[in-house]
Order: sequence, then C-alpha cells, then structure tokens
Amino acid sequence: MKNLLLFILLLLLWQCHPKETPVTKPHNNSKGPVILIHGGAGQIYEGRYTAEEEAQYHQSLQHALDSGYAWLSRGENAETVVEKVIRRLESDSLFNAGKGAVYTAEGKVELDASIMRGSDLNAGAVSGVQHIEHPISLAHWVMDSSKHVMLSGRGAEHFGFMMGLDSVSNEIFHTVQSESNYRRIMKEKYGTVGCVVLDNHGNLAAGTSTGGMMMKEFGRIGDSPIIGAGTYADNQGCAVSCTGHGEYFIRYAVAHHISQTVSNGVPIRDASSVIIHQTLKNAGGEGGVIAVDTAGNYTFQFNTQGMFRGVRNADTTYTLMYEE
Repeated sequence: MKNLLLFILLLLLWQCHPKETPVTKPHNNSKGPVILIHGGAGQIYEGRYTAEEEAQYHQSLQHALDSGYAWLSRGENAETVVEKVIRRLESDSLFNAGKGAVYTAEGKVELDASIMRGSDLNAGAVSGVQHIEHPISLAHWVMDSSKHVMLSGRGAEHFGFMMGLDSVSNEIFHTVQSESNYRRIMKEKYGTVGCVVLDNHGNLAAGTSTGGMMMKEFGRIGDSPIIGAGTYADNQGCAVSCTGHGEYFIRYAVAHHISQTVSNGVPIRDASSVIIHQTLKNAGGEGGVIAVDTAGNYTFQFNTQGMFRGVRNADTTYTLMYEE
C-alpha cells in the first residue's frame, strides 16, 4: 500500500513538473538574411556634426553591416553573427560600448551586454564588467556554457576567465575618444550598440552592448543587459534591440512587449511604433528600437532627434543618422 501511494505521488509530481521551452524548428529562409544595427539614439540632428564626422559614422555602420551580411551569406547562424558584429562596434570608439564607453562616477568603465537566440529562447547577459574586452562575447558564453541567464561584476568576469577569455586592464577603455565622449554623449544622451539578425535558416537573434549611463553611480544597471527590456528574440515574434533611457525600457519590458505583440499578429512596424511613440513618450521615456521578424519585415523606431542605424538585406543597404 505504501509503495502504491509513493508511486501515485511521484506520478503527480512528474505531471506538474514544468516542461522545457519548445524549440522552434528552423525553416528555409527563401528571401535571404537580414541584418539591422544601431549605435544609440538621442540628440542626433543635422548641423551637429561636421561632414567628416558624418562620414565616419556612416562608414563604421556600413562596415559592420557588410561584414555581418557576408557572414550570414556564408551560412553562419544568427547569434554568431550578432556577436561578431557587436564585437566590431565595441572596438569602435565612436560608440558608447567597449572602447568608446564612458566613465562611471568613480572614473571606471563598466560594461553591460546581452544576447538572445530566437529558436529556443536561450539568452545570456552580463553587467558591471570591467576587465573583459568584449562583453558581448562573455554574454554569449553565459548563454551557451552556463545554466544561468545573467551574471554580474567579478563573478561574470571569473566565469569568462574560466571560459578562456583574457583579463584586460580597465585602462584599455580609457581612450582619447572616451574622454571626448563625456561631452558628446551628454548631448546624444543614450549611447548603446545593438544588432538583430534573420539568418538563412529562418532563425532570429538579438544582442545589445553598452557602457551605460555617463557618470552612473551605485552600480546602476540599465536595460541593455536585461532580457525582455533591452534585448529579446523569439522566432514566434521578432528580434529586438533597444537604446534609450533604460529605466523606462525596463518598466515597460519594451523588447519583449514588441515581440509578444508581433506574435499576436500585429505588424512589426505598428508594434514598435505604438510603444515608442505613444507608451514610452507619454511616460517621459526616450529612445529607439530596431526589430526584424522571420518574414524579413523590419523597422527602426525612435522618439529622439536621431538614431545611428542601418540595414542590409538582399534588396537594399543603407545607414542613417537623422530623422527622415
């Protein structure tokens, strides 16, 4: 009798155990790959930059797009391309990520990043990293080689060292450009880099990386490393990367909201536009998003004066800075 009761109890527990997240089977993407990137949003308007500065931004964005599209065309998967493209942007001191990151109130550089795969909803994120050159790569390691989603500070760095990533001095981020970024990003306001991808297999991925808010205090963490706020990817919805006033993107779970709305049948442009131009704006939040779905539909939406952005697919490629 005791054995029978034990069997029934175990059976009930097994039935109540949560099932694993179903994996979306990849399908052939006949339209070809799509890649979108952004380099932050804010007070980016005509007349603020010299012709030479504008050319530098466009060249940097286009180079990242062309590299990413070439990797996608060779069959590389979405999350690998997201990481590689963001690594390029992290190495570019024009943007508030990696080598171009701004300082905290303590005069240090603290980096945040996240990445997510749309086929199985697996994700990885890191925050407060000071001694890893490419936080997006560390986030990718968290996604693929740990049982966790998000690691922070010294623990995140220790995990990275265990995975074979090099320890670097925080001084490598203290570039001449970083010094000038104090003044520049104070005006541009929201510096981040991000990438969303649809690959040849029909899978989505998204990633975001940032140096965070300039002069941030008390270990402040914005939306960039928060899955669902600054980054999200779901093959049933879309892939999203955000940039802006992180507290608002966290409160409204912007990236997840857009993907969920798309999964309910709302066009990607409408889903993104409503939350950026209505919900966020009415609440006092500023910023923008890039997004792409498995049909290859994509959008840029922002409620600031401009956003560094670009796209490439089989039909077109371009980069933009200002409101069109």
